[in-house]
Amino acid sequence: MELTNENVLGKIISKFGEDNIWDAFSPDGIMTITTNRASIIDLIQYLRDDKELDISFLTTMCGIHFPDLKDKEICVMYQLHSLRHNYRIRIKVFMPADDAVMPTLTNIYAASNWMERETFDFYGIKFTGHPNLTRILNIEEMEYHPMLKQYPLEDQTREDKIDTFFGR
Repeated sequence: MELTNENVLGKIISKFGEDNIWDAFSPDGIMTITTNRASIIDLIQYLRDDKELDISFLTTMCGIHFPDLKDKEICVMYQLHSLRHNYRIRIKVFMPADDAVMPTLTNIYAASNWMERETFDFYGIKFTGHPNLTRILNIEEMEYHPMLKQYPLEDQTREDKIDTFFGR
């Protein structure tokens, strides 16, 4: 079976239903779908274990912050790859910033251990069941998560730069 976005999406929807899979599109040729926290572990396990799909490699898992999306400010994005079919899929899960909690993937992919720690470190997303959810790149004493878009990108009071050099 050749994997195309249409037949992979069809298999996923037939298994998990349209209530659990939505916003399917392929902006860059990679099938991108959105699901919920309750389905993410079963969905990723299914993609890995299904012999036809064989989407068995976790290439990326990271956090994204959308401060303007009400009740969907935090996103965890997974990219998976079938080495056999050279096929990629992207899965997103959105959640409110005050409830940034996801189940861990460490029981499925050992590589997710580091990725989840990095996501926790930079975005504050907690992964329930993670064996060692501690900061990995920043110091433990840090009381904030630096990738959240809560702070301006630059100091607005600086007077030592000439704005014309920056196209302003």
